[in-house]
Amino acid sequence: MNDLMEWMGSLGAVEAALIATLFTWMMTALGASLVFVFSDMHRKWFDSMLGFTGGVMVAASFWSLLSPAIEMSPGDGFAKVWPSACGFGLGALFIYGLDRLTPHLHINFNKDEAEGPETDWHRSTLLVLAITLHNIPEGLAVGVLFGGAALGLDGASVGAAVALAIGIGIQNFPEGFAVSMPLRRQGVSAARSLWFGQLSAVVEPVAAVIGAVAVLQMQVILPYALAFAAGAMIYVVVEEVIPETQRDKYTDFATLGFIGGFLVMMALDVGLG
Repeated sequence: MNDLMEWMGSLGAVEAALIATLFTWMMTALGASLVFVFSDMHRKWFDSMLGFTGGVMVAASFWSLLSPAIEMSPGDGFAKVWPSACGFGLGALFIYGLDRLTPHLHINFNKDEAEGPETDWHRSTLLVLAITLHNIPEGLAVGVLFGGAALGLDGASVGAAVALAIGIGIQNFPEGFAVSMPLRRQGVSAARSLWFGQLSAVVEPVAAVIGAVAVLQMQVILPYALAFAAGAMIYVVVEEVIPETQRDKYTDFATLGFIGGFLVMMALDVGLG
């Protein structure tokens, strides 16, 4: 692991962010490829995996993003927390705006429960769009952290960025399966289900590069950018992930999955960051 972090640290911020998020995309594709092995999955395990995803995102939002953002902000008291509070709110509003402007469908919802502008797009397209919105802040967070680490700023380290990428990659594995499995269950071919499952994470490398470049060009925005990604991720968890796990009788399993995801991400960030 030390060799990995040394190698990532030797790269430029943009290159490191791109490689890290190509890994998270690969994990999504790997999870989606399980449709070649399973044609269905019990709802209990499905909700548990979604809960795990939510736990990772919440833990990453605090340990990897908000806490470093507050730590690196100047001043004391309310002045110190202002950049993080401002960025956090803007991140949530950003996803809210995308939700309102982009047609999409959450995983466990029916077609008539699609959100955003009315459209006759196919269910598979709406599902992919929902997870794509979900993945934008994840890619952005990785890129911003690598950008901060390259600048040598307190609170941003290569270890923390690597830990975040590993955590997101781990939660992307069940997420890829969560996108592809409903499509497979509806009769879509395994190959096509895999295609749609992995497609949702393609946005992560793009967002990561944008985040890294933005921080390198405008160092002062780093605490705002970290908190922005955190606010966007928390919005996704509360508005999308948690409701998706509460629509059946396996809410306890989903909650335990959430706790497990939180513990994994917390351990990764503290252990590597």
